[in-house]
Amino acid sequence: MPGSRTIEIPEAVLLSAQSLDDLEDWLATHDPEFLTRMRRIRQDEDMGGQGKDLTEILKQWSTES
Repeated sequence: MPGSRTIEIPEAVLLSAQSLDDLEDWLATHDPEFLTRMRRIRQDEDMGGQGKDLTEILKQWSTES
């Protein structure tokens, strides 16, 4: 399949993952494109003073802090 990638997940990761969220987290932290995008966002927004305070986000989402 064009453009597809094969990702090897260590057996220890598969055995220790308690949910699909755990596997998604592991995959995200090992995806170079994702990491590059997150670093760019952090550099551009967080380090540029454009980030939002967590309390503001919680209020916007109507969650309890």
